Amino acid sequence: MKTKITELLGIEVPIIQGGMAWVAEYHLAAAVSEAGGLGIIGAGGAPAEWVREQIRSVKEITEKPFGVNLMLMNPEADAIARVIVEEGVQVVTTGAGNPGKYMSLWKEAGVKVIPVVASVAMAKMMERAGADAVVAEGTESGGHIGSTTTMTLVPQVVDAVTVPVIAAGGIADGRGLAAAFMLGAEAVQMGTRFIVARESIVHENYKQKVIAAKDIDSEVTGMSHGHPVRQLRNQMTREYLKREKAGASLEELEQLTLGALRKAVVEGDTVNGTLMAGQIAGLVSKEQTCQEMIREIMEQAETLIKR
Repeated sequence: MKTKITELLGIEVPIIQGGMAWVAEYHLAAAVSEAGGLGIIGAGGAPAEWVREQIRSVKEITEKPFGVNLMLMNPEADAIARVIVEEGVQVVTTGAGNPGKYMSLWKEAGVKVIPVVASVAMAKMMERAGADAVVAEGTESGGHIGSTTTMTLVPQVVDAVTVPVIAAGGIADGRGLAAAFMLGAEAVQMGTRFIVARESIVHENYKQKVIAAKDIDSEVTGMSHGHPVRQLRNQMTREYLKREKAGASLEELEQLTLGALRKAVVEGDTVNGTLMAGQIAGLVSKEQTCQEMIREIMEQAETLIKR
């Protein structure tokens, strides 16, 4: 299936894996790329040299295109931006800020730059800065979120910019991909479904929580201080929301979640860990290889589009 995004990135199918911190490491990124999509290494808050090692590890497994997601609040963002160039990474996605300061560095090196945006205004700003495409991410997605739904955000971004748009948030199967095309997107970005991939290093406890999730099992913390995060509800989210409602400070709330994502991903702590997942988790019902997931999604989408 050819689209402007598959041609821009040199990939076979219009599916991009989300750059999830602690989850999107080299095993998963390489598997998604090998299956025809675009695998992404999630830098999260990791040091620059860890990112360099991850890039080299992906290259040992696949010769296909892959990318790095740079979370711009990372204290080592400047160093990671240089590592991306030094290691010959072809694609970078960005989140949590404006990547404008790195744009000339990346563009001179031929890196394709795809910022994640949650508003039309940000999409326009990124196009002016030189972005090759944008990911329009709706509030249905897991992790840090904006306030606008995918259904309303994507077509407005498509109408506002001339660069290709990738839809994200609430997409996990071929129906979501077909719907994204109808909204004007050229590809989709998915995170939650890839959490349960066989190649994902996520602890089995976390995977089973995603697989068992129902449609109402995600909730958002951090609304009061402007940093909302969507995750599956557990004891930690209940305690967080209780304190948030009582007016706890941002510092107190951050102490509650310090290291909580690692607890969930690495240690399998589903009680006190942060189980980041989107609202579409209720649709994710089985563990599969990335190859099986992507084949299933594409077959379903092609059937719907032909119909």
